[in-house]
Amino acid sequence: MPEVESTDALAGVPDAFQRLWTPHRMVYIQGDLKPTHPGECPFCSAPRREDADGLVVARGTYAYVVMNLFPYSPGHLLVCPYRHLSDYPDLTPEETVEIAQLTQRAMRVIRRVSGAQGFNIGMNMGEVAGAGIAMHLHQHIVPRWTGDMNFLPIVARTRALPQLLGDARDLLAAAWEE
Repeated sequence: MPEVESTDALAGVPDAFQRLWTPHRMVYIQGDLKPTHPGECPFCSAPRREDADGLVVARGTYAYVVMNLFPYSPGHLLVCPYRHLSDYPDLTPEETVEIAQLTQRAMRVIRRVSGAQGFNIGMNMGEVAGAGIAMHLHQHIVPRWTGDMNFLPIVARTRALPQLLGDARDLLAAAWEE
């Protein structure tokens, strides 16, 4: 009978498969970072940090632009009001206008920085509608390119992202100022 290796010895053993390990995503998948009360809201705490530390790309008077910590594609941004609220009709007219203006500017900047060919833009209102953090309104700006999605999200619940969040934030923040 052939000798059987322990499973510890199998880690890193070359075989025919390429593996893209994304253990950091387990926090998102398991919901470990979901806030349970307003004091834990990441969209309230991000603008209180230094821009690079909070992944903030740009700041307005009523809203700000931040990198998505769990992006669907490189350059995935969120536009968030500073005010902690969860329902779109609760925005003031000034907040509504600024969120729209920041969204337009973000699209221009992303196109300039990465040549995005299209965008998915939208809000998921409430957990039942798919909001990962339903307690604080936020609008997604997801850049898209021809052929950018593959089988990984479907088969492996994994997204291959070729750019680190901090690097993307630095490029977008610099281009925002141009």
